[in-house]
Amino acid sequence: MTAVDSTADSVDLFVSPLGRVEGDLDVRVTVEDGVVTSAWTEAAMFRGFEIILRGKDPQAGLVVTPRICGICGGSHLYKACYALDTAWRTHVPQNATLIRNIAQACETLQSIPRYFYALFAIDLVNKNYASSPMYDEAVRRFAPYVGTSYQRGVVLSGKPVEVYAIFGGQWPHSSFMVPGGVMSAPNLSDVTRATAILNHWKDNWLEKEWLGCSIERWMEVKSWADMQEWVEENESQRNSDCGFFIRYALEIGLHKYGAGVGEFIAPGTYFEPSLYENPTVEDRQPALIGRGGVYAGGRHFDYDQLRVSEDVSHSFYAGSRPMHPWEGETDPLDPIASRAQGKYSWAKSPRYDVPDLGRRPLEAGPLARRVVASAPNPAGHQDSDPLFADMMATLGPSVFVRQMARMHEAPKYFAWVMDWLGRIDLQGSFHTKPAELESGKGWGATEAARGALQDWIVIENGKIANYQVVTPTAWNIGPRDSEGAAGPIEAALVGTPIRDMEDPVELGHVARSFDSCLVCTVHAYDGKTGRQLTEFVVNGMV
Repeated sequence: MTAVDSTADSVDLFVSPLGRVEGDLDVRVTVEDGVVTSAWTEAAMFRGFEIILRGKDPQAGLVVTPRICGICGGSHLYKACYALDTAWRTHVPQNATLIRNIAQACETLQSIPRYFYALFAIDLVNKNYASSPMYDEAVRRFAPYVGTSYQRGVVLSGKPVEVYAIFGGQWPHSSFMVPGGVMSAPNLSDVTRATAILNHWKDNWLEKEWLGCSIERWMEVKSWADMQEWVEENESQRNSDCGFFIRYALEIGLHKYGAGVGEFIAPGTYFEPSLYENPTVEDRQPALIGRGGVYAGGRHFDYDQLRVSEDVSHSFYAGSRPMHPWEGETDPLDPIASRAQGKYSWAKSPRYDVPDLGRRPLEAGPLARRVVASAPNPAGHQDSDPLFADMMATLGPSVFVRQMARMHEAPKYFAWVMDWLGRIDLQGSFHTKPAELESGKGWGATEAARGALQDWIVIENGKIANYQVVTPTAWNIGPRDSEGAAGPIEAALVGTPIRDMEDPVELGHVARSFDSCLVCTVHAYDGKTGRQLTEFVVNGMV
């Protein structure tokens, strides 16, 4: 339902839901002259997994944290396992590292088309774009359930997690990764089936529908100019879903807003097996294939987990200062009473202490990974990719660039998985039984499809004394910190043009370009009187 006051010069707008998956996120924006001038994101659901894990067996995180999310449970298992590997100082056979890499990457591969068609692209058929000469084609391809590309993309998105289930027994909510390796011993038939399934996915969606060319041809694209030339190279590429999306996104202006903070965090993921047989916090960075790093102030920095902190100044938790997760607290407050203290969200505000720059809000996600991949001096086994450094320099961050970063990873990760499958030694070991130490600290991290996902565990007397999970959604939707600095989505919403106050699809584009693991809401208020003007649902799919 809507009720817009056309005489108001300035309005506050609450949007709900902005996400299409799970959880609850309220977004309030102030709109002046049709442009967002400020924004506040409020995570409206208390979850408390850290409290659940206190006092439990250290391996409880392997079962509990994958239930945090029904879409990236494998990513939660992956980082929870490495948190225990580092705390217990395990030995992980190279085969086990390969299997972990394969499973983690396959979960992300299924997420890429599923997210694009089922969560993001259906907004491309919004009536606000009906005047575009490309609108009818967008509807034919992307209309929910009936769009030709929607149907194929969503159906075929399930193929990569069939590979996950071959090695992990099931997906989602598998628990086959354990300290010291994996609880599976694949045979030649398993590897052959996995290879065939992924090739089917590549042949029938990735190359045929999305790219219109081979993955090898796409990986030759190294700059924005290359990408534009690629689109017009032939009809197959121009009329592929990728080629059409690039042309249509520019037509409707998705490259002009949604910039955000323009600074990025990626702890990295996937290991070169020979370099991480004995996982430690200190030795993690050199072993990574998908590099870890931070980009801030126009510079690249090595990633250091000790520089992470969580601020609760505007969150519904007790606490007087930012704390590193090993010392972190999850002490909930009455949200109604604590609003008087300026608190407005159940999300904490993760921050990173950048050398010489101080504590900064940083964007997590595919664009962060792609920016970090452009850092100088990679080792021979590490990802090195200049494409999005060039796109950032040429176009700047935006809804469009963020979306292309996500899609660019499909051919990249596919190639990595095929390489890892070929390196499995079927006669080798997949697990080394660890010593279950009575005390220790561990840290596990990965790059879920949505971005930086990390666990910190403290073990005392054989039990979990502290467990803190920092998700990519927390990095992106966290509220203001003690310095008043807005979180990445709060910052990205500023500057967004709103064409229709009764249907602000542009806010949905911005929020969903981050793929937040939350369902979000919009209400509208007069910025001068505080009177509510409109209340409505931006997306009806959950």
